[in-house]
Amino acid sequence: MTAATRPAAARYDAVVVGGGHNGLTAAAYLARAGCSVLVLERLDHVGGAAVSARVFPGVDARLSRYSYLVSLLPRRIAEELGLSVTLRRRRYSSYTPVGDAGLLVDTGDDAATRASFAAIGAAEDHAAWQRWYAATGRLAQRLFPTLTEPLPSRAEARALVDDAATWRDVVERPLGEALRERFASDVVRGVVATDALIGTFADLDDPSLVQNRCYLYHVVGGGTGDWDVPVGGMGAVSGALRDAALAAGATVVTRATVVAVDPGSGAEARVAWTDDDGRDREVAAGAVLCGAAPDTLDRLLAAGGAAPSGRATSRPPEGAQLKVNLLLRRLPRLRDGVDPAAAFGGTFHVNESAAQLRAAHAQAASGQVPDVPPCEIYCHSLTDPSILGAELRASGAQTLTLFGLHMPARLFRGDALGPDGSHDAARERALVATLASLDSVLAEPVEDVLLRDADGRPCVEARTPVDLEGDVGLPGGHIFHRDLSWPWAPDGAEDGLDRPGSWGVETVHPRVVLAGAGARRGGGVSGVPGRAAAMAVLGGVPGRRR
Repeated sequence: MTAATRPAAARYDAVVVGGGHNGLTAAAYLARAGCSVLVLERLDHVGGAAVSARVFPGVDARLSRYSYLVSLLPRRIAEELGLSVTLRRRRYSSYTPVGDAGLLVDTGDDAATRASFAAIGAAEDHAAWQRWYAATGRLAQRLFPTLTEPLPSRAEARALVDDAATWRDVVERPLGEALRERFASDVVRGVVATDALIGTFADLDDPSLVQNRCYLYHVVGGGTGDWDVPVGGMGAVSGALRDAALAAGATVVTRATVVAVDPGSGAEARVAWTDDDGRDREVAAGAVLCGAAPDTLDRLLAAGGAAPSGRATSRPPEGAQLKVNLLLRRLPRLRDGVDPAAAFGGTFHVNESAAQLRAAHAQAASGQVPDVPPCEIYCHSLTDPSILGAELRASGAQTLTLFGLHMPARLFRGDALGPDGSHDAARERALVATLASLDSVLAEPVEDVLLRDADGRPCVEARTPVDLEGDVGLPGGHIFHRDLSWPWAPDGAEDGLDRPGSWGVETVHPRVVLAGAGARRGGGVSGVPGRAAAMAVLGGVPGRRR
């Protein structure tokens, strides 16, 4: 159908494709600026991967099913949108079992932390640890405010950091090389390194530095690098953003499947979608903001007869994590006798020394589930018991969120599925190996303390990258939509999409921008790309309609 023969369509100033937390952020900003805004969400609820759910039948616990902690959400966004979101700091940074001992990093007691380093034979690394995190903390303090401003150039970012050694270690050479120089203990190197591998399938010495980019995002958040617990679960964050968008006048439609985006050549773009009744619909838009992944946007543009966005990467996205939710009668005992509430109150590292991470990556790269899967765990309910019903709280029950590293989507597709060709069987094999890895560092099997649901089944849920692809539409199950980018304009970008002064969300189509994790400064639960997309549409001034 040509533009001349199309029937008249409803028109909005902006149509947001995808009701994830970033899409809701963009909608809230635009609606507050006086724009008419329509949000189209495929699922029957908004929030994308930042949601809470009652996962286990008959059990009154609302778990953060996919994403789980908050670091990158700027206070500026919360203040500008009037969000009612409470984040709680955790006293304990991490615990790492080592044989019959363990490394407990206590942010409230440096003497105890020093003694813990000595207990695992890493006394000399305590001072190196302090120096490293003082340097990355300074880097975070200087870089984090730039995430809500137009893109700086690489040179401007380096001048802002003003620390040649830290810039070199984080930005210019593989992180593994830097950690070998900085720390003597392989265990300590691994504890530092895991922030480079969450959601990223890479070796610590990967010359592409994709692991370094992931590391930067994990230590820059909030200007401190702290990862905080959202009170009420991750659904409270998306719920607050939904409420802000609706209060400002945005229209949100769920069970709306977008099938094509025509970027238009004149005054408006068009978005084709099907509603809950299967009827074909079309809406005109002054701007289209895509909260979905760049690969998804390109598919929608192709369906609309348009050229690609210029944002998709040549390598297909591939997620690399096994997400496991568990509900326990109580926390398991530990070999060294440390209080489980302290050990699980921060990040609990399981078989994540640098050597173990390297071995697991090599096995996964060859198409094999690692023999000893590295993973890390935290307990939401210790910091925020509100996600549990009153009876569960009174009983001493606790949640555990486990994030398995080096579990790429390739392990759950094609030939890797084995003779039965079943994704369910592949998921179960990965889960069994991961729980065995956890058991290897506990004083008792985790199965012995699992709660059971109303049907008598253990309260364990595992989601692979393939599950995430189906559940929430993440291509390849990649939680960042694609490999992360440096949060500044690259050298030589003056004539490209990510030139200095841009917002890192623009596409080759003037009326189409990215508003999701696949933008230049995407990844994590942040709202940053959603806000940047709105600023690109509004001309860079919150509250001002262009």
